[in-house]
Amino acid sequence: MDLVIIVYKVPTYMADSHQANSSLFHCVDSPFLMPFDGQLAINQLQTSPSSALTKDEYKAQLQVNSDALYHLQHKMFADNRFSVLLIFQALDAAGKDSTIRKVFSGINPAGFQVHSFKQPSSQELDHDFLWRTNKALPERGRIGIFNRSYYEEVLVVRVHPKYLLNQRLPNLTDNDISSIVHDTHFWSDRFQSINSHEAHLARNGTMILKFFLNVSQQEQHRRFLSRIHNPEKNWKFSSSDIEESQLWDKYQHAYQEALANTSRHWAPWYIIPADNKAAMRAIVSQLVLDNISRLPLQFPSLSDEDQAALPAYEKILNDSVDK
Repeated sequence: MDLVIIVYKVPTYMADSHQANSSLFHCVDSPFLMPFDGQLAINQLQTSPSSALTKDEYKAQLQVNSDALYHLQHKMFADNRFSVLLIFQALDAAGKDSTIRKVFSGINPAGFQVHSFKQPSSQELDHDFLWRTNKALPERGRIGIFNRSYYEEVLVVRVHPKYLLNQRLPNLTDNDISSIVHDTHFWSDRFQSINSHEAHLARNGTMILKFFLNVSQQEQHRRFLSRIHNPEKNWKFSSSDIEESQLWDKYQHAYQEALANTSRHWAPWYIIPADNKAAMRAIVSQLVLDNISRLPLQFPSLSDEDQAALPAYEKILNDSVDK
């Protein structure tokens, strides 16, 4: 019996889904957009807006955008084909919580959800680093917000690589921790995992928008002082805030690497100047509104049969009301 050898040609997949993905979404261009080639240094960006609007004008703009976003989210909920994932990352005191609260205060809670991710639990550490956020992804028709996210795994973990030991990763020992920060292969693998994950979500109907609230260290310290001086805000301050702020340069490097390697047109990073809170909220609300407005949303339509039956239903109801 002749031996038949069949040779299968294995497809070559591009290392970065930036090239391989045929995206469902194309984000709105903006002066705040991290270019997809990563050629932007975040430490050279202004942390205050260049526009000269007053605080009241920013607040008015935010209100207009919030009203429009309410109606747009209502339509998205009815359409039920798309979901939106908004990711907020920032250093301490940049204003993530207040921005989420102010920008989305008018959204119907039935179509909206917020998840904050703190230190991972033992159960979460028993899984890969994307597992715990996967469980919290928004359903179709809903807007979901991640207050911090899987990006902590290339940010705080990069600044504090000892946290990797808790993940019990294969081929990673105590001896590797001192050098892992500079191991480009390790972090590029994580960036690729994130890019592939976000491309998968986009192909399945999730619009992803990511916001880095770019606060200056001086403004951060002013806000720390405000927390110390105001008894009602004392609970927000801890000694770890100072310890983390002393690692400013390391965090700036980690953010630069993360944003440069994971800003894609289907999952863009917007770098928002965060020293002026009113401006920051107005800018975020405008970007959210402009991007979601690009979705081909429509209210569901009735079948011809159901449409034809409406006059009969209307007569029944009118007869009931007139009694």
